[in-house]
Amino acid sequence: MIQLPKDFIHTTKALMGEERFERYLRSFEEEVPVSIRLNPSKMTEESGLRENAVPWCRNAYYLTKRPNFTFDPLFHAGCYYVQEAASMFLDEVLRQLPISNCQFSIDMCAAPGGKSTLLRTALPDNCLLYSNEPVQKRASVLLENVVKWGYGNHYVTNLYPRDYRKAKMKFDLILCDVPCSGEGMFRKDGATIKEWSLQNVEKCWQLQREIVSDAWACLNDGGILIYSTCTFNTKENEENIRWMLSEFDAEVVSIETKSEWSITGSLLQDFDVPVYRFIPGITRSEGLFLCVLRKGGERCKRGDGRGKMDILKTMTSDFNSQSSAVKVELSYTQAMAYLRREAFELPPDTPLGIVGVCFMGHPLGLMKNIGNRANNLYPKEWRIRTTHVPQVYEPVLW
Repeated sequence: MIQLPKDFIHTTKALMGEERFERYLRSFEEEVPVSIRLNPSKMTEESGLRENAVPWCRNAYYLTKRPNFTFDPLFHAGCYYVQEAASMFLDEVLRQLPISNCQFSIDMCAAPGGKSTLLRTALPDNCLLYSNEPVQKRASVLLENVVKWGYGNHYVTNLYPRDYRKAKMKFDLILCDVPCSGEGMFRKDGATIKEWSLQNVEKCWQLQREIVSDAWACLNDGGILIYSTCTFNTKENEENIRWMLSEFDAEVVSIETKSEWSITGSLLQDFDVPVYRFIPGITRSEGLFLCVLRKGGERCKRGDGRGKMDILKTMTSDFNSQSSAVKVELSYTQAMAYLRREAFELPPDTPLGIVGVCFMGHPLGLMKNIGNRANNLYPKEWRIRTTHVPQVYEPVLW
């Protein structure tokens, strides 16, 4: 049995109550759910997965077991994203919000990119989306995932929320999936247990308020801010929402849910506002807290999100735009060699120069054919480092 910190047990049991907490504890004896979200621009709905659909998200499915995604070229091609099911609740939220006229949006703390790629899929095509990550290493991972997802009108930045505030940029929709103490990830990531402490909880809620303050200043009147964490305690959740309602001209927006989803509402005494908490053992997911707030006042454009920041990279990448290259279909063995950034020969009738390489019709990237071999142009930082590759392809989606 996993050892949880005594302070966590004491505070969380008091928060959840005896029955909820016991169900949560029993979840550590169960298999952690594995779920994926298909990229609708690259994959159609898979009938073989339909019976295991994630109920609050389109194109999302539970898997019966966890495969090694590293060995699936379609994963690297951005055909699907591996994402925790509770995080996908964002899709249901967006379906119920008036986003058809949203022109400028931002994910303030976006790495590794799960919620950002979901945002980009759900938002109108003409809505510009910034995905921001302050930590350089994490921003690189975010960039890879966003590029592979393959949508336009999407930018990745490596800045702090205060930089957007200083630039006086304005957005219609802001997602603040803030850094937190990670209590909701204990089953999935044992390292979060070792890092947890009451002192860290104190640091987190203070940082979260700093981020929200900067984000709120960037929100257009009438705009929407979605606040979320992957933790349970009220200091980082309900108490932060209560602070926002007292500090800003904000109102909480209610989202309709179904009783069979078993989503838990507010656990803060005398604070009965629409908030949404996913608890392992009660919902088929890991932990999530989410609340939607609207900025008071009529919608007015006092500014927008265009052209005021240094862009890390635009999403008009050759990775997904290969119309000018002659496309070459790779076998599974060749596809894995390509993803390891190895050089190999292409078919003899392949034109010289830059060519696009695909697996099952889905682009993986580019190679430069020089005749006796082809130079691999797959980004060095993305390459698969394992030397072991299965002899037979085991598809995830069929």
